[in-house]
Amino acid sequence: MSDKKFVLQAPDSGKQTELPVHSPSVGPDVVDITNLYAEQGVFTYDPGYGTTASCESKITYIDGAKGILLYRGYPVEQLAQKSSFLEVAYLLLYGELPKQEELDAFSHSIRTHTMINETMLRLFDGFHHDAHPMAMVAGVVGSMSAFYHDTTDIYNPRHRDIFAHRIIAKLPTIAAAAFKHTAGQPFMYPRNNLDYTSNLLRMLFAVPAEKYQIDPVAAKALDLLFILHADHEQNCSTSTVRLAGSSGANPYSAIAAGIAALWGPAHGGANEAVLNQLEEIGSADRIPGYIARAKDKDDPFRLMGFGHRVYKNFDPRATLIREACHEVLASLGRTDTPLLDLALQLEEIALKDDYFVEKKLYPNVDFYSGIIYRALGLPT
Repeated sequence: MSDKKFVLQAPDSGKQTELPVHSPSVGPDVVDITNLYAEQGVFTYDPGYGTTASCESKITYIDGAKGILLYRGYPVEQLAQKSSFLEVAYLLLYGELPKQEELDAFSHSIRTHTMINETMLRLFDGFHHDAHPMAMVAGVVGSMSAFYHDTTDIYNPRHRDIFAHRIIAKLPTIAAAAFKHTAGQPFMYPRNNLDYTSNLLRMLFAVPAEKYQIDPVAAKALDLLFILHADHEQNCSTSTVRLAGSSGANPYSAIAAGIAALWGPAHGGANEAVLNQLEEIGSADRIPGYIARAKDKDDPFRLMGFGHRVYKNFDPRATLIREACHEVLASLGRTDTPLLDLALQLEEIALKDDYFVEKKLYPNVDFYSGIIYRALGLPT
């Protein structure tokens, strides 16, 4: 809290209200409007919370104009180059990067809690084979409160720790089970000797009939994707989790609510929307027509995967993921796949188009992540 005050004067009565000003460690000052309604009888109006700070946080900082994303003060580019996802998860949870012995203990805890209860696994049999994976994951995560009800006291620090480790460990297993159910393949149990993303790849794509070889490039790309999506300030799903949790609800139901919010095409589903739009475009000769529509101010059409609501410059995550995307395509030999080839042609055209450059409508993280997931063999 600083000594500065923001003085607001009502246009009709001339009544003045002094509002406290909070100065953060980084970023703009924040005006505390807690008493505004009591003193002036008015509310603030900010659709989408574009200029509203809903909490005090030491976790993440974004400067959209400058293309800056910090986790606990560390630039995301630095973490992506030097750390693993589990190191970043530890940093977000505990505020500091782990020492080697701390990382070893944390990684061991995650690796040895990846299995899910067999009864929970049978819940997948209740879903139709073509159910959307997000529907299955949201439902099964919500059910976890019925399996682990003895450690859901949100006021107990030990319970919070157990929950955090458990949800990080088991979500890949749950997601892979949803994928296997959709594919009609047998569920693959996790392996405690594998790292986080290698374990996920094996659970997704291995089958009992043959040996599965993990591609280190694919595992590295997934690890990078998880780092870049580990936190993003008060986005839609994070805000949903906080809102559900503020009622005192158990943390599994709060996470399930966040998964439901993440499903939307304007949020986590954006990479799915990118691939759907590429399917719609169909061929390279149709790209100019879609580019023209995106530039037409009278056409409501949006080119999915370009530009960002927060970043008014290049999305710093997209810079990192673009390189990984091209590495994955080259490693897996998928550069001749029509849809992926179309995506790269669209990227090349948009990056050279004066309109896109002037408006800073660069490819964002969702554009590249969707391509990577498709290249790895995940259906849209």
